[in-house]
Amino acid sequence: QSVFQSLFITAEKPRLGLIMTVAAGLTNMVLDALFIAVFKWGLVGAALASGLSQCIGGILPLIYFLSSKNDTPLKFVKTKMEGKVLLKACANGASELMTTVSSSLVSMLYNFQLMRLAGQNGIAAYGAVMYVEFAFIAVFIGYSIGTAPIVSYHYGSENHNEVKNMLQKSFKIMSILGITMMVLAQILASPLAKVFVGYDKQLFDMTVHGFRLFSFYFILAGINIYASSFFTALNNGMISAIISFSRTLGFETLAVIILPIFLQLDGVWLAITVAEICAFVISISFLIAKKEKYHYA
Repeated sequence: QSVFQSLFITAEKPRLGLIMTVAAGLTNMVLDALFIAVFKWGLVGAALASGLSQCIGGILPLIYFLSSKNDTPLKFVKTKMEGKVLLKACANGASELMTTVSSSLVSMLYNFQLMRLAGQNGIAAYGAVMYVEFAFIAVFIGYSIGTAPIVSYHYGSENHNEVKNMLQKSFKIMSILGITMMVLAQILASPLAKVFVGYDKQLFDMTVHGFRLFSFYFILAGINIYASSFFTALNNGMISAIISFSRTLGFETLAVIILPIFLQLDGVWLAITVAEICAFVISISFLIAKKEKYHYA
C-alpha cells in the first residue's frame, strides 16, 4: 500500500491513490465493528480487520496497474534483477526506516518516563496526545511524500529553477501549516482531550496541559520532515537519514532523558519541541551547505 501511493503520484493519479487509502481505512473501520462488536472475536478480530484493510490498499492498486485500462505512463513489464539499483533505493530510503524504528524506541522511552513521573495517568495522557498528534502530523507527511516525485522529476530533468521553486514554496507552506496547527492545538486541546479522557478530571487536566506544551513542536516539525524528504527526492539518502535520525532518535532521546531532571513532567512534554529546534538547525545547515551542489540556491 505504501509503495503504490508513491506510484500513483508518479503516474499523475494522486486522487486515485487517495481513494485507495480511504477505501482501506473504511474497510478497517467496518470490519472492526463487524468482527469485534458483532462476531465478538476480540483482539484477533481487530488484527484480522487491520490485515484485510491493508490487502485492499495493496491488491486493488496492483490490479489497476496490471489492467489494460491503465492509461498512465507506468506499466508492469518484464525486467532483469538490478541489484545495485535496488540497493541504492534501499539506502536512499534509510531515513524513512530510521523514522519508523526511532518512533517505536522513543515511544517506549516516553512511556517509561511518564510511568515514573505520573503513573498510569501519564501513559493514558500520552496515548491520547499521540492519537491527536498523528492526525496533525499526517498533513506534513502526506505533503512531503506527495511532492517528493515532483522534486525528483525536475532534479533529474535539470530543471533547477523548479527545484528551487518547490523548496521555497514548500517551506512557506510548512511554516504556515506549522503555526496554524500549533494554534489549533492550543484551542482544541480541551475538547479533543474530552473525547479520549473526559471520564477522569485529573487525567483530563493532565492531558490538556501536556498537549498544549507538546503542540509547540508542530511549528518546526513540518520543515524538518520536508527537509528530510527533500534530500531523499534528490537521491541523497545519507543526509535525509541524518536529519531523520537526529530529530526522532538522537535529540529527542537526549531531551526526554535530560529535561525531566529539571522540569519534571513538563520536561517530557517539551522534549519533542527541543528536539525539533535542534533538528531544524541541522536541516538548515545541510540546505545551505548543499545549495550549490543541487542548484537550488
